[in-house]
Amino acid sequence: MRDNSRGSRRTFQPIRAASRVDDRRVISGIVHVLKSGCRWIDAPVVYGPKKTLYNRFVRWAAKGIWVEIFAALAAAGGPPAKLLIDSSAVKAHRCASGGKGGSRAKRSGARAADARPKFTR
Repeated sequence: MRDNSRGSRRTFQPIRAASRVDDRRVISGIVHVLKSGCRWIDAPVVYGPKKTLYNRFVRWAAKGIWVEIFAALAAAGGPPAKLLIDSSAVKAHRCASGGKGGSRAKRSGARAADARPKFTR
């Protein structure tokens, strides 16, 4: 497209509001969030904007990029200690450690039947 007033060529390129965050930083941030179990909003600033971390994780998961990365890691060989990916996580409520009365030892059913009854007033 020519600008008639100057006779020069003008190119039109889309203008981005912000530059793209480095993919390596984003991958490190995603791994940090998944490894530590924290929320996306609690990710350190050094990995880039929190929304970018979440959006790229979701988009790459939908495109199957994570499956390709894990397949490449598995096919690379090498010591299993360096390539081990553990996805087990157990979350429990703070009250899940014991029933009523806490975690103290309980009497067996036979001994409790022989004991005198306890009353609360």
